[in-house]
Amino acid sequence: QVTLVESGGGLVQAGGSLRLSCAASGGTPRNYVMGWFRQAPGKEREFVAAIRWGGGNTYYADSVKGRFAISRDNAKSTVYLQMNSLKPEDTAVYYCAAATRLLTTPRSYDYWGQGTQVTVSS
Repeated sequence: QVTLVESGGGLVQAGGSLRLSCAASGGTPRNYVMGWFRQAPGKEREFVAAIRWGGGNTYYADSVKGRFAISRDNAKSTVYLQMNSLKPEDTAVYYCAAATRLLTTPRSYDYWGQGTQVTVSS
């Protein structure tokens, strides 16, 4: 059983930056692909970024390429999402998730954090 705890959300003005953290514990997190998803009110949960814990390969949704960066710290068992040049349309609850394969659909992920709110004001 993998437990994921997100932190780092908040309110920021458009053009600003935030860094989200996802602390993983239990199971063997390093066997997993770690993903970030987001869900805005009235919308479906969507893929944002993912990273292979073992090899460090990264993948991004087109909407965040060049603005967001996913990374991991093996020693801390923590995955980060650095978000720059934030836009109001980035406003959503952001979730960290773990899967055994690299896929971009939410149902493919086995473990989820509780989510952290990101609000970008215009």
